[in-house]
Amino acid sequence: MSVTRDTSGRRQQISALVRERGSVQVVPLAARFGVSMQTIRKDLHYLAKRGVAERSYGGAISTDAVNVVSEPPVEAKRVINVDEKARIGALAAAMIQPGDSVVLDSGTTALQIALHLEDIDDVTVLTNDLDILCALASKERINVVMLGGALRRRNRAFYGAQTESALDELHVDKLFLGVDGFDVERGITTHFELEAVLNRKMVKAAGQVIAVTDRSKFGRVCLHRIMNVAEIDDLVTDAVDADGMQAAADRLGFRLHVA
Repeated sequence: MSVTRDTSGRRQQISALVRERGSVQVVPLAARFGVSMQTIRKDLHYLAKRGVAERSYGGAISTDAVNVVSEPPVEAKRVINVDEKARIGALAAAMIQPGDSVVLDSGTTALQIALHLEDIDDVTVLTNDLDILCALASKERINVVMLGGALRRRNRAFYGAQTESALDELHVDKLFLGVDGFDVERGITTHFELEAVLNRKMVKAAGQVIAVTDRSKFGRVCLHRIMNVAEIDDLVTDAVDADGMQAAADRLGFRLHVA
């Protein structure tokens, strides 16, 4: 069999896997087909050009699965599901106890946690979000650590190598992780690749990972994958019975907190 035919057959099989599973990763594909990771990356690039898949960090995701095509600016997010985010923020803030060190991920839901957090002693909050920094600046008892880096104005948060390196030697008790997409099968996802990279470092640094999201994000899948739903410890949301989140929590082993 010629190399060209091998390549064609492999790409057809990868295409079928993408459509079946919703996403694929480079390393397992390289092992499965006995080729280099560079070869698999070329295959995924080929499929992306033909509209079969969109490249994501470490792999690709089916174009059929990516159902959130654009990221709204932070100004638009602030007026979406305001009451729900406020209730989620208040419930999540109550989970922070004296002595805790926590990371507040960027986003309007995490901002509500900062706004509802009582000004208590012996709490340290790390964040890469400019609005969260401003919300906490007036709370004089709380220790605040800003994760620097390059400012992304679209969501008023900092990203990049400097932001990521700030987490290298740190361990925190809790991470409150905002999401753009929350799908029980396809995982927790975001629009922005550097945010996914940073979020994974936050997850690694945290003893407890608490996802915070309103139910409008359920079933959404964005381009860049952060983690599997089974990897979170808690979910704070405004879910109702019809969302099936309690069943998912029982099956996947996370705690559900409904605001």
